[in-house]
Amino acid sequence: MTEIGVVMEPVPKCSAEMAVRIENMGFDSILCPDTQNLSADPYGQLTLMAHHTKKIKLGTGVTHPVTRATAVTASAMASLQEESEGRAICGIGRGDSSAAHIGKRQATTKELKDSIQTIQSYFRGESIDVGTMQSPIRWIDPDIIPPVPIDVACTGPKTIQMACEVSERVSFAVGSSYDRVSWAMDTALEHIEKIGRSRDEIKIGAYINLICDPDEKRAIGMARMLAGLVAHFTAMKNAPIDHLPPSLQKISNSLQTEYDMKNHSSEKGSHLDLIDDDFIDWFTISGSSEKCIDRLSGLIELGLDHIYLLGGSPVAEPRDARLRAMVDQTEIFADQVLPYFK
Repeated sequence: MTEIGVVMEPVPKCSAEMAVRIENMGFDSILCPDTQNLSADPYGQLTLMAHHTKKIKLGTGVTHPVTRATAVTASAMASLQEESEGRAICGIGRGDSSAAHIGKRQATTKELKDSIQTIQSYFRGESIDVGTMQSPIRWIDPDIIPPVPIDVACTGPKTIQMACEVSERVSFAVGSSYDRVSWAMDTALEHIEKIGRSRDEIKIGAYINLICDPDEKRAIGMARMLAGLVAHFTAMKNAPIDHLPPSLQKISNSLQTEYDMKNHSSEKGSHLDLIDDDFIDWFTISGSSEKCIDRLSGLIELGLDHIYLLGGSPVAEPRDARLRAMVDQTEIFADQVLPYFK
């Protein structure tokens, strides 16, 4: 059975309450973004969620090696793993918005790979060579704290291939159209076969832009910001776009030069004018429960082990009202779509 989770903004004095609601709806996981200039710190909120929930998996969606040293990430994740009694997921990526908002570049695929392997070594209780000394995290005992699974957010072919080599989980961030997810799955499966790794050793999933609402126009309106956000990942500056379909190549060319990073993950982004309703309908799943079931069924049939829903909120500000409205919106999916897959 495919696990279905929710990506949720970490909001102090609100996150734990909303996590309880999401768990009671029947979802399998909650991931929180680690982007310091745009949202609160995820680890404190995830720890509170762990204290208030019982079964739901909890993690980052995603952290990265740009603003956090590998030892810091390993220590924070091991802490969450212990507090949640083994429910932690270390979602990690190259660090796009987090880096950009402090004037740094995102990590390269090689840098991300190196950081993943270092974090995994820390989880195993090993010492890391830091040049002048050996650096273990002395309090992490893998016999007491099980290593946290690494879940790599992937957009391009090189990152997908790298993730298949080193991680326990791979999650595509390529939008929600069947052809894009199918391309990513083929890329992963071909590389898994090439390197001789068993498909059973790795969980493959995707971040899916989805707004369930009986009013399709309203759903598409809420999906606009998320469509721009995820499409931007495919169009990051200097990223190759020759593997993209023509419909995405055109917008990618525009997003590489016109993306409004100051309003990343915001309804105020000027780049949203580049994205029309037809693109949103192709790149996201936005509309009625029947439409969501039909489109999501096709993606799951590709062999996805897990899905993380990137939803939307009809409320922009303040943060707590935005999060509560997002969870209210997600309840439509939980009531009308989730039972079909559970």
